[in-house]
Amino acid sequence: MIDTKHLLKVASAWISIVYVVCYAGVALIPGVRQAFLLYSLHSRMPIGESVLTLGTFISGLILWNIVALLAVWLFVALWNGIKR
Repeated sequence: MIDTKHLLKVASAWISIVYVVCYAGVALIPGVRQAFLLYSLHSRMPIGESVLTLGTFISGLILWNIVALLAVWLFVALWNGIKR
């Protein structure tokens, strides 16, 4: 049995660290988004205007934490629910 509360805390800390690093990378290196699309997703498309504000940082951090916590919750539910 997996300790759900502990795993959710660890996932929240992990995704917060990754989000801050990625946001800082986009803020400090403006061309990194286009490079990611080209080399990782093998696509070339215009991104548009870059909007980096405190509001977009906080809302993105909250959104990514919700997505990560839902994914971890689903993992735990499946792990605990499927018998070996």
